[in-house]
Amino acid sequence: MKKLFFVVITSLIVISCKESKSEVIAEKNQEVQTNFTSFGDAINSDNVLSQDDMIASYQNLTPGDTLEVKFKAVVNSVCQSKGCWMRVALGQDQAMVKFKDYGFFMPMDLAGQEVIMQGKAFVAEVSVDEQRHYAEDAGKTPEEVLEITAPKKTLSFESSGVLVPIAQSNE
Repeated sequence: MKKLFFVVITSLIVISCKESKSEVIAEKNQEVQTNFTSFGDAINSDNVLSQDDMIASYQNLTPGDTLEVKFKAVVNSVCQSKGCWMRVALGQDQAMVKFKDYGFFMPMDLAGQEVIMQGKAFVAEVSVDEQRHYAEDAGKTPEEVLEITAPKKTLSFESSGVLVPIAQSNE
């Protein structure tokens, strides 16, 4: 009887150890680690402002002011000619992002992805000619380009570096 009891207890211990180990392996396989592809100057993903914080920062800027920041936003569009600019979502508005010294370009398929940018935020007045140029780069029709008839104030950003997340399973 003691042998039977010993066999049963040993079997239960072995089975419970195997289940715990498989649960740990399953949890480890579900972890996701985020790595980044870096464009421009090397930056890190620490101390990044949220979209709401960035919107508040822009509300405090007037034309001529600049603010050095790092923030996270979703890309709305990228220049389809070279990747030389992008527009990022900021609530109901968007910011026009150019790259410092025309020193780097973004992949043209970034629309819909969240990126981290570091650089200078400012409010700018964009001329009709410049707006039309951006509209052409974005693939707008000639009729849509000609509808641009007045300068407008825009949220602008000169980025010195951008991080684009790459999700990888940690196995």
